[in-house]
Amino acid sequence: MSDELTELTDAPEIAVPSSIEELKPKMQVKGRVERLELYGAFMDIGVGVNALIHISQLSEGRVNRVSDALKEGDEVLVWIDKVDPQAQQIMVTMIEPVAVDWSDLKTGNMYTGKIVRLENFGAFVDIGAEREGLVHISELSHDYVKNPSEVVKVGDEVEVQVLGFSKRKRRIDLSMKALMEKPEPTPEEFSAPVERDGGGSRRRGRASRVEQVDFDFDDEEEALPTAMEVALRRAMGDDAIDEMADSKKKGKKSRRRRERRREQQEDLLNRTLQLQD
Repeated sequence: MSDELTELTDAPEIAVPSSIEELKPKMQVKGRVERLELYGAFMDIGVGVNALIHISQLSEGRVNRVSDALKEGDEVLVWIDKVDPQAQQIMVTMIEPVAVDWSDLKTGNMYTGKIVRLENFGAFVDIGAEREGLVHISELSHDYVKNPSEVVKVGDEVEVQVLGFSKRKRRIDLSMKALMEKPEPTPEEFSAPVERDGGGSRRRGRASRVEQVDFDFDDEEEALPTAMEVALRRAMGDDAIDEMADSKKKGKKSRRRRERRREQQEDLLNRTLQLQD
């Protein structure tokens, strides 16, 4: 075992600290087992203070007795778990720590990960965290994606950005689309018909970017009475004048309704264009 450790010590990721102040969490060091206890073992890691490894940190699987995993004199590789220079206490582990802790995660963080599993609803990516992150199918690309296998495959290395996470739910939401440049719409995309799936929902991607808006304008307005007609109606009496006045009021109301309808439809079209942009 010692020959193997000698070779591994030459690797750059294995540190050789000389004092407790140099120790950092997740640092990998070499240790020599000094003493076994029922709850764990004490080992010398070369800083003048023995480190403790708890029985629960000897293996990812269950360990019934410390002596099943270690014996005095063994040289093993361990990672620094916790360190308190003032109290002169060091906790180590033989379980490799994750590269990304929950405390390291922040919305907007970018990572390079590996696709480890595909599902119909998206792709799972290992970014070195305790749990794999999910890139939902809608976050794989700016284009419409019917199945994740159209974009990625298991083993691919991808760049992702954290959209959100929940330690309580043990969930990490990622996006590939957020790191891609949004393509400019082409004239063909504007003129293409809207494609809809089996459920009637509008598809993303090559569907028409502006839904057709039906304008229901009245092309002709009511004809207004001429000056001669007004004079003739005055000669016919007040009733005719009243009828004419009522007709004018109705005509004005009708024009106002048509104008409001035009304004509403133009506003609808403008908002539709803004949303599509």
